[in-house]
Amino acid sequence: MRKRFLVLPILMASAGSAVAAAPTQAQKDEFYKVCMGIAQDATLCGCKADAAMTLIDERFMAVVIASMKGGSPAAADYDAYNTYVAKSNQVCKPNY
Repeated sequence: MRKRFLVLPILMASAGSAVAAAPTQAQKDEFYKVCMGIAQDATLCGCKADAAMTLIDERFMAVVIASMKGGSPAAADYDAYNTYVAKSNQVCKPNY
């Protein structure tokens, strides 16, 4: 679990965010809704939504949600996005 909290500063630095706000409850709800539309797996989507709240900030949550809806992260966000996906999979799909 300690590793999960260490990635937050890395992601924040990668995203170029000096002072990052935590994702909002509305973003978490939207994340879950979009995830369910894709995966139709309440356990996975709940875990991923919870993990996102600790792994990324408010700005980056918008990037993730947009990507889940079919968008692509900006070039400057690409490495942080891949790191987020890997870390959230590590938390929610340990044998993935």
